[in-house]
Amino acid sequence: MSAMALAFATPMAFATNGYFTHGVGSHNKAQAGAGLASPSQAIDAANNPASAILVDDQTNASLSIFSPRRSYTASASMAQGNGGAFSIMTQGELDSGSEYFPLPAISKKWMWGDDSALAFSFYGRGGMNSDWKGGAAAFDPDGPGPAPVMTMPGTFGMGDTGVDLMQAFVELAWAKKVSDTFAIGVAPVVVIQAFEAKGLEAFTGYTKTFAANAAQGGAPANSLTGNGHDMSTGIGFKFGANWQVSDSVSLAFAHQTEIGMSEFDDYSDLFAEGGAFDIPSSTRVGVSFQATPALTIHLDGESIGYSDIGSVGNSGLNIYACPTAAIPVPKDLESCLGGNNGAGFGWDDMSVVKLGFTYNAGDTTYRAGFSKGDQPIQPSEVLFNILAPGVIEQHISFGMGKKLSNDREWGFSLMHAPEKSVKGGSMFDPTQTIELKMHQFELEFYYTW
Repeated sequence: MSAMALAFATPMAFATNGYFTHGVGSHNKAQAGAGLASPSQAIDAANNPASAILVDDQTNASLSIFSPRRSYTASASMAQGNGGAFSIMTQGELDSGSEYFPLPAISKKWMWGDDSALAFSFYGRGGMNSDWKGGAAAFDPDGPGPAPVMTMPGTFGMGDTGVDLMQAFVELAWAKKVSDTFAIGVAPVVVIQAFEAKGLEAFTGYTKTFAANAAQGGAPANSLTGNGHDMSTGIGFKFGANWQVSDSVSLAFAHQTEIGMSEFDDYSDLFAEGGAFDIPSSTRVGVSFQATPALTIHLDGESIGYSDIGSVGNSGLNIYACPTAAIPVPKDLESCLGGNNGAGFGWDDMSVVKLGFTYNAGDTTYRAGFSKGDQPIQPSEVLFNILAPGVIEQHISFGMGKKLSNDREWGFSLMHAPEKSVKGGSMFDPTQTIELKMHQFELEFYYTW
């Protein structure tokens, strides 16, 4: 419970593969997330439940310090808020605050009978995180009304702007050896998530709540922004298998179902489907090859179904169809913010290939890895993704573990995600472009006993 308390006491920003972490467990992260087919620690049950029967009885704990560096730049606007434009007037490059995040994880494995095992795992992740202080926006606050175009402080003209998503995962994996070479596993996955948004009042007129009452002058969208952290819960399942094909080759498969979460009621005017923010499904496959007695090579692949989650996958351009948007397209109340087809971040599904290496040198194990994926944000979606600039595509990682007496071990992993950017036109001001940038570092220490 102390690990869960620490996870929710500190904002997280794990925008690595979208907002999934590049790995779970320090040794897995040191291999850029590769090694699904070659488990070695209790926390591997969080990657593949079948791993629980394949590792020693142990407890594994870790703490990471994650540092994402996020920024955006807006080109000069010719419209400057006139003609119905919403123009970002920030001069130069603006950096997001909140650059360091501690995150704990813990797992324990024990045998259950002769050929079955259980493993408890807790870990956190997030990634839809930003903290923009400063900046400015120009727009006409009352449309064609008497008030002039105004330039107001904040990324979206309403002061400090940003979002914070935190997610805690609790799993209890059960695994069984079907034969000497084949293991299966399943785990219920309980998720608790918290979300906060601030500085988004400028979009009130594009919410379903407001648009539904536009003929009467609109209704306040009290569940759009500035309501502090709201909580959401849900449960899904993860299942997997591991096959030791030969003395030198092993294969693994794992799948996590889409997890339906309770709605964020305090943000029902922001997220699609009245505040829904479900966890996308993910599928992983891996092969490990023991090239020499000391060297093992891992090749993994992962696919994440972001596009199936309306609040994440719906295009921000859907907002044009909201009846209050002055754009000549067919109108649909459900396309407003908070509607069933409400505007989202427009993220595509993401596929990642991971290559990892493990080298055993006596009591010391060295690990390294590289992963590559296509970031999920399209150039046409950059405006809303100022809030969630998950543009990372590559991870370079390294780590080591040192065995101690009494089956104890300590180690670390170090990750660097090189800078990646995406640039596109602002959907509310066709005269300007916006560029999002991010690079990352992470240092994690673990101890096993």
